Amino acid sequence: MDFAFILDPLPQIKAYKDSTVAMMRALAARGHRVHALLQHDLYWRDGETRASVRPLTLAADDHDWYAAGEPGDRPLAGFDAVLMRKDPPFDMEYVYSTYLLEAAEAAGTLVYNRPQALRDYNEKMSIARFRQFTAPSLVARDARLINAFIDEHRDVIVKPLDGMGGTSVFRVRHDDPNRHVIVETVSELGARSVMAQRFIPEIADGDKRILLVAGQVVPYSLARIPRPGETRGNLAAGGRGVARPLSPRDREIGEALAGPLWADGMLVAGIDVIGPFLTEINVTSPTCFVEITEQSGFDVGALFADALVGACGARGREAGARR
Repeated sequence: MDFAFILDPLPQIKAYKDSTVAMMRALAARGHRVHALLQHDLYWRDGETRASVRPLTLAADDHDWYAAGEPGDRPLAGFDAVLMRKDPPFDMEYVYSTYLLEAAEAAGTLVYNRPQALRDYNEKMSIARFRQFTAPSLVARDARLINAFIDEHRDVIVKPLDGMGGTSVFRVRHDDPNRHVIVETVSELGARSVMAQRFIPEIADGDKRILLVAGQVVPYSLARIPRPGETRGNLAAGGRGVARPLSPRDREIGEALAGPLWADGMLVAGIDVIGPFLTEINVTSPTCFVEITEQSGFDVGALFADALVGACGARGREAGARR
């Protein structure tokens, strides 16, 4: 089978910890062909979404992990599946890419995660779909509402709706002399919507990333434990990742979300759980495949590859039955 990955520039990717590389390696190990393209390589002309793509040969060496072939212009319909793995920011150019991918999907191309689902599931706001698992939360631009929320809950996390990796995430206490400046900064003086959540003290035990693959819950989480003096567990912010078996509450949340997310076309999602609470649903380029696999022995990449190939096979059987 032929698979195309839309991802960040290849020289920037850190193969030793990159989940997309783990995905591609798992597919290549099964004899499938993988191709790479950048977001700006996509285009639409005369009813067809196409791109300039490069075939990749993968190696086990994390420092020299790929060899790229000559680029070729191809219709996306020529691939068994196209996988959108571009990191945020989720800006208008990202949205435009989902339009191009949606046009390809309408023409019969299998695209994961589904373009419409990527637009519908803001990684912060989408927890509202599963309110039974969330801590007290607010989404607003109005500083008065945000400050009232801080006064009510006394200890709060404030973050932008479009951030990643812990960027611009602040912990704000009711008596913090800088609280108004923080609110003004994160909300850009009311021009930007932000999320406020009651601080969850269990963050000291880790912000747990739970992976969902094709409706299945990976049985281990990666608990991202903040470094001393930090409240952010994100690995990009210096957190330490520790793989752990899922707790009963972790599994309850994972199983409640796995089916609906897969039904909406999310082949891979990463949900974040702190203590007993769901805090985010990551759908653009969820990570932690490598860390969970190395520490637990559970091969997340293999689960992904089998699920993707199975989905392609199911699509083929459906097409055959219609004929």
